[in-house]
Amino acid sequence: MKASKVVRKRVKSLSGGGKSPAVPGLRQRKRQQTRERLTRAAMTLFLERGFEATTIDDIAAAAEMSRRSFFHYFASKEDVVAAWQENAASALVAEVVVRPADESMLTAAENAIAAAVKRLDPAEAAAMSRLKRDNPALQARDQLKYEKLERALAEGLAQRARTKSDRLQARLVAMIATGAMRVGGESWIGEGAREKPEAFVKRTFDAIRAILK
Repeated sequence: MKASKVVRKRVKSLSGGGKSPAVPGLRQRKRQQTRERLTRAAMTLFLERGFEATTIDDIAAAAEMSRRSFFHYFASKEDVVAAWQENAASALVAEVVVRPADESMLTAAENAIAAAVKRLDPAEAAAMSRLKRDNPALQARDQLKYEKLERALAEGLAQRARTKSDRLQARLVAMIATGAMRVGGESWIGEGAREKPEAFVKRTFDAIRAILK
């Protein structure tokens, strides 16, 4: 599958991850659609040409808009990648919220992560990881992404909490799960990304449970 089709499918699935209780107005919807069009164009070019080789002019042209219009939505190329990652975080939290109430928080986090990564194209996920690994600016943003993801995941898990102890557990599980995603992702790439992402998630959480015994 071509990178452009993969990215289009990926962005479409993630953008609907978290539903707002209020229906956005026409202006807001148009702005969101334009932002998503820029994101799709940028991510396609990043994967095809590389981050450094892709210019803002390239992204604007691919999205059929002006360079000036690009800056109405993003301050830099790095911001586009950050926006893509934030959509992924929203989708993950949405998966956590709908997990069955009888699941433990750790199991709910594992199953939510597995469901989220199952929708990923392994080749695209590997390419994105290498893209971030090879660019210092994206590496810094990636660390920030995990901090935001941990907070968002803790909030999602906290919706299952009934006591102060449960809320503390939600924060701890979010920390463990986020660390598992970071370390697991690095190991998955290091091993050549041969294993299906969801299978690697299970192996990572099995290792966590073995440590906690």
